[in-house]
Amino acid sequence: MGRGGLTPADKVIVELQEWGKLEWMVSGAIGNSDTMTVGRCTIEPGQQNPPHHHPNCDEILHVVSGTIDHRLGDRQLPMSAGDTISIPVGTVHNARNVGSEPAVLLIAFSTAERKVVGE
Repeated sequence: MGRGGLTPADKVIVELQEWGKLEWMVSGAIGNSDTMTVGRCTIEPGQQNPPHHHPNCDEILHVVSGTIDHRLGDRQLPMSAGDTISIPVGTVHNARNVGSEPAVLLIAFSTAERKVVGE
């Protein structure tokens, strides 16, 4: 595919998790960006992703649908559809779905090779 270009729906990389799923549309591993990673995170009701941080990039998280409590460092921030948060490099964070429907989050990272470290 080279750098740039279309990622067809059937080429999205899906990673199933105990708490939901991650879907990757843009990354260095996919081969369509040298500078960014873009994906979609779905968290099932009552579930949360593990606390973690990214030592090599900032993250932007936008709530497409649902309601979450987002931990950002030592703060808990309620978020719902339309809300966006900027997560600085190295900041421990995670999201907990506090609603009755799956929470869908658009996530973007300032590197094509994002790294994740658990708390």
